[in-house]
Amino acid sequence: MAAIAEAAALIRAGECVAVPTETVYGLAADATESRAVAGIYAAKGRPSFNPLIVHVPDLAAAERIALFDDRARDLATRFWPGPLTLVLPVRPNAGIASLVTAGLDTIALRVPRHRAMQALLEASGKPLAAPSANASGSISPTRAEHVAKSLAGRIPLVIDDGATPAGVESTIVMGNQILRPGPLSAEELFPGEGRGPDLESEAGPRPSPGKEAGIVAPGQLDSHYAPSKPVRLNADSARDGEYLIGFGPVVGTETLSATGDLTEAAANLFHALHRADASTAPAIAVAPIPATGIGEAINDRLRRAAF
Repeated sequence: MAAIAEAAALIRAGECVAVPTETVYGLAADATESRAVAGIYAAKGRPSFNPLIVHVPDLAAAERIALFDDRARDLATRFWPGPLTLVLPVRPNAGIASLVTAGLDTIALRVPRHRAMQALLEASGKPLAAPSANASGSISPTRAEHVAKSLAGRIPLVIDDGATPAGVESTIVMGNQILRPGPLSAEELFPGEGRGPDLESEAGPRPSPGKEAGIVAPGQLDSHYAPSKPVRLNADSARDGEYLIGFGPVVGTETLSATGDLTEAAANLFHALHRADASTAPAIAVAPIPATGIGEAINDRLRRAAF
């Protein structure tokens, strides 16, 4: 694909490009080059204390960068390639730019499944730092048009491979704790044990998401994925002037899933928020979403959007 070859050349030249993954569109740059990674932060306007996820082609590449224990290796074997990010101790001399880890001694790693990101990893020959391809704090992009609107004039290339299938960012796991809900649920990750023991019992108190000193993984800021308009959650009907995003029996201006399908709702979530934000309505309301399975991730993103 010509777009992949062009993107790989830009990556090798120290630029950043937008590329789809199975979760959302990512803003990719060479994770080994500080200036390239700085370009991500500059394009997004992202706080430098917020670390980045590094994408690699396979488990072998991940093990050259981070130290895996048996639990992490088991999760990687079962769910990679796929929407799982593991936070692991970074190896000394791993060659990853310090901006990627935001000064932490851990690194967030993922092996993506999407054909475009895998092709770009192969063509560039680099581990790719790739947060969501949008201005920091705004709605995540699930289509190339979302990227173009959010980052217009800031990046040289967007690879358009249609809508992303999952629609929400990856599940992030550190040890036996889910740091950010995503497409993979606790029941899938840790069958028979829920989320496992709390981190406090193993590694001291768990950091509070959203505090600069407490950020230990990407996607933990309290205010994130946010439209420019106020967002009201758990709405059974629209108030005057609200753009209502429906679900199941709640019929809105548009709906995430008329049948109450949570997977369909996750895939449609960010696109619906983009459409609502672009509408003439001064406010947004969202119908109640069950907090089961991927519904937990949907509610996580909605809470941060409404913060």
